[in-house]
Amino acid sequence: MPLLDWLNKPASLQTARHVPYRLLECVPALGYGAMPNPNLLIQGDNLEALKALLPLYAGRIKCIYIDPPYNTRSAFEHYDDNLEHSQWLSMMYPRLELLRDLLAEDGSLWVSIDDHEGHYLKVMLDEIFGRKNFIANVVWQKRISPDNDATFLSGTSDHIVVMSKDISRCTMNRLPRTEEQDDRYQNVDNDPRGIWTSSDLTRREYRERDYYPIKLPSGREVLPARGRSWSIPRDSFETLIRENRIYFGPNGDAMPRRKRFLTEIRGGLVPTTWWSGDVAKNEDGKRELKALFPEERNVFATPKPERLIERILHIATNPGDWVLDSFLGSGTTAAVAHKMGRHYIGVEMGDHAVTHCQPRLQKVVDGEQGGISKAVNWQGGGGFTFCRLGATVFDEYGMIDKAIRFPTLAAYVWYLETRTPWIAPDTLSPLLGIHDGTAYYLLYNGILGDRRPQSGNVLTQTVLDGLPKHPGKRVIYGETSRFGAGRLAAEGITFKQIPYDVRVG
Repeated sequence: MPLLDWLNKPASLQTARHVPYRLLECVPALGYGAMPNPNLLIQGDNLEALKALLPLYAGRIKCIYIDPPYNTRSAFEHYDDNLEHSQWLSMMYPRLELLRDLLAEDGSLWVSIDDHEGHYLKVMLDEIFGRKNFIANVVWQKRISPDNDATFLSGTSDHIVVMSKDISRCTMNRLPRTEEQDDRYQNVDNDPRGIWTSSDLTRREYRERDYYPIKLPSGREVLPARGRSWSIPRDSFETLIRENRIYFGPNGDAMPRRKRFLTEIRGGLVPTTWWSGDVAKNEDGKRELKALFPEERNVFATPKPERLIERILHIATNPGDWVLDSFLGSGTTAAVAHKMGRHYIGVEMGDHAVTHCQPRLQKVVDGEQGGISKAVNWQGGGGFTFCRLGATVFDEYGMIDKAIRFPTLAAYVWYLETRTPWIAPDTLSPLLGIHDGTAYYLLYNGILGDRRPQSGNVLTQTVLDGLPKHPGKRVIYGETSRFGAGRLAAEGITFKQIPYDVRVG
């Protein structure tokens, strides 16, 4: 597969690995609504925030939507959207790597972009996610009227590149049908199966097997037009005739068409890759934001409208699924996810995490009626937790910060061993869990008592006897072990010393 190359690419390939793990520190004064609450609004650099999320959310996010800077060589008040091309690629690559690790096996990534970097983005996504996991390139008509000041062609559309983590496992929903679409169904022959519509029975290519004469009820014989053939073989056509699924027109003299009954259509409409301005337009997003912040004179240049995000989340998620936006901007993704009953994580590094995102979500909790609220019957409720990035879990030498508590280190140890998120139990235990037949234990921060060798962080016979039992292999993290190599092997134990055996990559 061809790979994209750029200045400083070798360094960008290692960036995600070297990003330090940081703590997420809650800011109670900026959280809102029902507490405790799993929904997260995080202020901080999204690269470090994504790394901090890995131990708890790796493989759990059903849908990731991001609207990164487009690198349009334009100046925006809220963003520096004037990154040099190689810098833009180096900025995106490690973030996409971490997003891939956070994505669920059956999940999907949706990236808004325009023509300046869109084609490079697709090649980079192929490299990170695998070319076979590409789903589609959606073209969204973001504006209706052309820009008469354009030098050459007026840009009226953006791309939304859609990737899966594993296309064989990816799941998506269909779009709901509209009354207008259902009105196309009739029952001109009074078929007892109900209303139906018909479709062409020919295909746009010649296949000898499927090129045969059909005798109409009127007695006339017909063949497909030149260069075409029937879309089904003769025996399948005869089966449809017996089932009264072929329509020959009111006089029995029209080219045959296949009947499709509304009652047999399940799950709505298959989404297409063309989303017209009827879905939503950029000006809708600006209008929504202006209604939320009427005193704001310089609204975000291109906030995404709620109906656009609603369509994405309808296709890609179900209620209760996790949604992530690490370029949260004005907070649209989090607001829509909240109204649609999805859990969400939004990351924004700028001051507007506090000046725009937080108050917007507060209005959502209070039941604001803009955007998609009426369409989804949003009445308010729920809440969100506000966090900032705190101290690093490990320093530059791999040593553990003394302020780190047991649940935090447990999450990192579990993730680094299993590459799966650790779900903290109601009651903490030195047994973190069992993965692929191996039990993982952590002796840290006095989980079994105080810090003396007889109990606590040192593996002794007394400590071993007190650990939850497991008949298979065991990996135990602790400050030190009183057992020799032979005894550990006999017990089926791999001992790893804190902090030296705690990998940070």
